[in-house]
Amino acid sequence: MSFPDLATELAAALPDLRGRLVASQALADITWFRVGGPAQVLFTPADPADLAYFLRGIPADLPVFVIGLGSNLLVRDGGVPGIVIRLGRGFSDIAVEPRHRLRAGAAVPDTKLARAAADAALSGLAFYRGIPGAVGGALRMNAGAHGRETKDVLVQAHAVDRQGNTHVLALEDMNFSYRHCGAPPDWIFTEALYQGTPGDKAEILKEMGEVADYREANQPIKERTGGSTFKNPPGSSAWKLIDAAGCRGLRVGGAKVSEMHCNFLINDRNASGEDIERLGETVRARVKATSGIALQWEIIRLGLPVEGRPTGEALAEALTQ
Repeated sequence: MSFPDLATELAAALPDLRGRLVASQALADITWFRVGGPAQVLFTPADPADLAYFLRGIPADLPVFVIGLGSNLLVRDGGVPGIVIRLGRGFSDIAVEPRHRLRAGAAVPDTKLARAAADAALSGLAFYRGIPGAVGGALRMNAGAHGRETKDVLVQAHAVDRQGNTHVLALEDMNFSYRHCGAPPDWIFTEALYQGTPGDKAEILKEMGEVADYREANQPIKERTGGSTFKNPPGSSAWKLIDAAGCRGLRVGGAKVSEMHCNFLINDRNASGEDIERLGETVRARVKATSGIALQWEIIRLGLPVEGRPTGEALAEALTQ
């Protein structure tokens, strides 16, 4: 899809902007699935102050979306109208603080966060070695792995709202639940403060190694995938329901359900965004038919389809007609 040039207009309206505006930026290049259309404008702010200035200066009705490392994201083929914000170098600092705490910018990869904690001999954050994303995304979805979640280690988070105001949220303000954060959805997280406990660096590194080994043995981490596709329903596992529905190895176009771990969808034959979403909706329909359980997407789906094409549950209906 071709979008009007909004970047030139924004640059003229925001003369003190220090970040980078790019028109019609291909998002397939920066997402793990490697699919989808362009962003009308991709904005990479220089730092939190630059982000706040930008948000204060743009029209209130202009759509704004935030992406991190692109690991838990499916971009539709028609692209994303409005602004896509991607936090970069200005949000990548990590610092050890008193009382066994670690402060990290929202663009810090979760694996780097785990390593920084190990280097500081801070125990409790090794589980982030198993999460394929960045700090901002972990805050937004209460990311977790191996029995621990972000809510177990977070002290506070900083965010900028849609009007450019800065907020500091304590743990209780985040209203965390399973793979969910109750902070306003249009607030953009900029940094987080974590609580560790004194530990032994060698033991922490050993734990991280075990997490990494588990992922490599049980998840298709070398494939073009978006990580876990569906949330685990209460009292069950999404992969078990998918397997029981006969979906292991199921293919739609260039996308298929992983045979190693069937809660992962893979782009292994130049899939389109629609191929992947159609496959996911077909899995959902089959699981609902066999178990009565409606799986909920954990992967974020962003943007528009190609004009005239369906999205969501209509894709599964189209496949079975």
